[in-house]
Amino acid sequence: MQTLMLSGSQYDSPEALHAALRAMLCLPDWYGMNADALYDCLSERTEPVSLWIASWGNEETAAALRKVSRVIGDLGGEVREL
Repeated sequence: MQTLMLSGSQYDSPEALHAALRAMLCLPDWYGMNADALYDCLSERTEPVSLWIASWGNEETAAALRKVSRVIGDLGGEVREL
């Protein structure tokens, strides 16, 4: 299981959050930088992702991080808050 530790306060926008996810998860070039595209990419993997959240960040980033959390949980991964 790949484990990510994210602090929403490190990202000033949902786009910045998704750019970081793209790099951390080695997502393909066609990754659409949104929750639907994240679901599509992660659903092709056999190993789930574990997500640890240190903070949620600003309102927009927190909303995007909640969607990311749901995607990971829906695909059998773990989501925890620090």
